[in-house]
Amino acid sequence: MATSTLPHAKPQGRRRWMIATLLGVGVIVNYFDRVILTVAAPSIQHDFGIDSLTIGFLLGAFGWTYGPLQIPVGLLLDRYGVRRVMLVSIVLWGVASLITSAAIGVGTMFVARMLLGVAEAPAFPANAKAVGYWFPRAERSFATALFDAAAKFSNVIAIPVVALLVVHLGWRGAFIATGFLSILYFIVFKRLYHEPGQDPRLTAEEREYIVAGGATEEGVARSGGLSLLGYLLKTRKVWGLSIGFACYGYAFAFFIFWLPGYLVQEMKMDLLRSASFTVIPWLFATASDLFVGGWLIDRLVQSGYDETRVRKSIIVAGMVTGLAIIGAGLTHDPYWAITWITISLSGLAAAAPASWSLPSLIAPKGGTGTIGGIMNFMNSLTGIAAPAATGFIVATTGTFSGAFILAGLVLAIGVFFFTVVMGRLTQIPDPLPRTA
Repeated sequence: MATSTLPHAKPQGRRRWMIATLLGVGVIVNYFDRVILTVAAPSIQHDFGIDSLTIGFLLGAFGWTYGPLQIPVGLLLDRYGVRRVMLVSIVLWGVASLITSAAIGVGTMFVARMLLGVAEAPAFPANAKAVGYWFPRAERSFATALFDAAAKFSNVIAIPVVALLVVHLGWRGAFIATGFLSILYFIVFKRLYHEPGQDPRLTAEEREYIVAGGATEEGVARSGGLSLLGYLLKTRKVWGLSIGFACYGYAFAFFIFWLPGYLVQEMKMDLLRSASFTVIPWLFATASDLFVGGWLIDRLVQSGYDETRVRKSIIVAGMVTGLAIIGAGLTHDPYWAITWITISLSGLAAAAPASWSLPSLIAPKGGTGTIGGIMNFMNSLTGIAAPAATGFIVATTGTFSGAFILAGLVLAIGVFFFTVVMGRLTQIPDPLPRTA
């Protein structure tokens, strides 16, 4: 039986889809800032004279601030709303990139990357909260997939573009370019994004359609921020979701930070050829994210299939498919390696939007940002661990094989938490008022 409601007559207004597209564009800009260091790592290693272990820690520096700030920014989002928090955040994206371009050594660059982690911390919890406000439950997976697939698609366009910039302008010029791109996105976001209840371009008909379909109720939580956080941290659903998603995040961070370096170092490719090979798995991942993790889930839920079974089945199937990452660690053929990586990333990409749709489905009123923050905090811890652990393995063994196998083992743990610990996708009850 379906667990979501959706009126049969869709409204003529399409404002909600414009908002989803805006969020997706923001993620592309966001990930341009993140992947530049991945592509430029060999050049930076040469300029600063550093080894694989040092570059591994540098790649993970972003997560040192991004992770710890996830829960605080979740509380801020639930208190001040998506628009106000994100406007400050986007300005800081650009500032951090411009500062990175002026780094004079490893220490300066480490601090600059930590600043970028501060700047980008609100992005994904804010998007999850915005989708909860702007979409009925039965359309939420595809709306989520639009911004989550943008993270994958950014690698399709950002990696080759940045590779060309690095070759022709140097890595400093690449960081300057993304800084100005962030400032341009700030102007667009400020003009276009509002909460549904305050959006002058949203028609009454479309607003009624969104609310009737189970949109997340606007407003702040009935309990204070810290008490709500304490309440949510005691719930099994939040821990099952957060640890399961963190295990996905380990493999995703491994690919984000080390795939180009793996192709250059282990498969002996030059920078431009490694960039062209890197595009292949990310292109397939983008398609899987949109059509399996997004369109297929919404189609099945709208057709009457049980919402919990549909979403969790896609998550588990995607994580299991992600275990193909182990195959890449057992081959020295670049074509087989890219095949295994493509299969793995496609599975992970299908699981991601389903996972990001869950905070708005299980949260009590005003708690979506907090759950999203908890979830992404755990995810960011593995985002720190993956590049550092990979750098250690490569530095000590001289090969990436052990790093691929470790990523597969972490994914297997994630399947357990998503299936056994999280349980059904029912809304967590509101905490009792403090006076109760």
